[in-house]
Amino acid sequence: MTACDATPLSAREAYRLWAPTYGRETPVTALDQTAVETLGPSLTGRTLLDAGCGTGQRLPQLGPDGPRLAVGIDLVLEMLAAGLGHASRGCLVAVADLVALPIREGTFDVVWCRLAIGYVADLAAVYRQLAGVACPGAQIIISDFHPAAAAAGHVRSFRDGAGRLQVIQHYIHQPVDHERAAAGAGLSMNARLDLCVGPTVKPFYTDAGRLEQYERQLGMPMVLALRFCR
Repeated sequence: MTACDATPLSAREAYRLWAPTYGRETPVTALDQTAVETLGPSLTGRTLLDAGCGTGQRLPQLGPDGPRLAVGIDLVLEMLAAGLGHASRGCLVAVADLVALPIREGTFDVVWCRLAIGYVADLAAVYRQLAGVACPGAQIIISDFHPAAAAAGHVRSFRDGAGRLQVIQHYIHQPVDHERAAAGAGLSMNARLDLCVGPTVKPFYTDAGRLEQYERQLGMPMVLALRFCR
């Protein structure tokens, strides 16, 4: 979404308002999914933390072909409540802050922090927490709204239940900022993807009757994805 005059809401307030209607996939979430499928390891038999899980809809089914433990944490109770059905998969969810994870150190083989880290100003604090809950050799997948999209005037936004456009306060973190903060937490970056607007997300624009917008944005990076190892 391009910039508008709406006053940005904090992430907590924005997602509290968005929770009742949240869940529709967007070009940004679709590119994020592609990034995780490309960078992430197999989850079979592993332990997974989804830090900033929203409604928990990304949490996988536990079982022989899935993780043996999957935990989702999110700052907003209303988001977790909106996705309570996901608990039937055997996953655990809890309210928690990215900068204060109530989790024992060295618990997880795989850690996701997807499209959430940009809501936190203190990047180093988040990376310290994520590194702390990861076990030695763990893989940590980070995705964020791409700084190139922000520089072009795009913002994180949604429409609330009354149809009003709401903008979410978002902090722009450059790739070098991520790498520096991660290194300070003892993590090494071993992969980066810049996910751009292209044919894979064109159907979103077609369905919305916004093909002209698609042509303008074609090739624009929308999601930054990074993989780290502890």
